[in-house]
Amino acid sequence: MRSSENASTRKPAEHPSHVWDCNCLIDQTQDDRQLKMVRVVGEFTRECFSIDVERSLTAEDVVASRRLSGRQQRPDLMRSDNGPEFIALAVKEWLKDTRIKMLYIEPGSLWENAYSETFNSRFQDKLLNREIFSNLAEPKVLEEEHR
Repeated sequence: MRSSENASTRKPAEHPSHVWDCNCLIDQTQDDRQLKMVRVVGEFTRECFSIDVERSLTAEDVVASRRLSGRQQRPDLMRSDNGPEFIALAVKEWLKDTRIKMLYIEPGSLWENAYSETFNSRFQDKLLNREIFSNLAEPKVLEEEHR
């Protein structure tokens, strides 16, 4: 297994506002309707800044994340996979405007973003696998309590 230059082992976070991780999770409500969650975690502090839950999320939703967009402090770098929400023009323009550099991991190389996958696994085990959501409001409330 070879790692790209953007892997967390090659470019680790050195201070709280150095590298933040952005990733998506997918679940569903009991009526089989999709829930999509985008979350942002500081790799150095492991603080979860936001988890936004909607039926679908666009690049504009990623940029307008209610907690991320209102924060005084911004990261130097954001690490993510190559999902459509993160490679879209709206995200690239926002990154350019805010002078944040994006570290895209290699497609299919989840081990390059170990913090992200660890967070996702724990979030899934401690919340998503234990709850059956009947509507969109339930995961919004519960994710905030969990966060």
